[in-house]
Amino acid sequence: MTGRIATYREFWPYYLREHSAPATRAIHLFGTSMATACLIALIWTGNLWFVPGALLGGYGPAWVAHFFVEHNRPATFTYPLWSLISDYRMAFAWLTGRLGRELAKAGVSSR
Repeated sequence: MTGRIATYREFWPYYLREHSAPATRAIHLFGTSMATACLIALIWTGNLWFVPGALLGGYGPAWVAHFFVEHNRPATFTYPLWSLISDYRMAFAWLTGRLGRELAKAGVSSR
C-alpha cells in the first residue's frame, strides 16, 4: 500500500486484507475478547489492574499474529483508532456470520 489512507471506507478493505490468514483472525478474536473481558471487569470492580490486562490482552495476541502468522506490520501502528474500531467490527462480523462476505468484498480468498 502506498500513501496514507484518507477515509475509513478505504481502510476497512485494507484492514481485512492485512488479516487474510484465518489464524490471524482467530488470534485477533481471542485478544479482542480478552481485552473486552478486562474492560468489563474494570467497570464492574473499579480495579485499575484490569487496564494493563486490557492493553496486553488486546494488543499482545494481535501483534504476535501479525509478526509470526501474517508477516506484516500491524495497522494499529499507523491507524490506531481505525484499527481498534475494525477489531470490533471484524469480531462482530464473525459473530453474526457476515465476515465471509466482508472478506470476499475486500478480495480476501477463503483459505
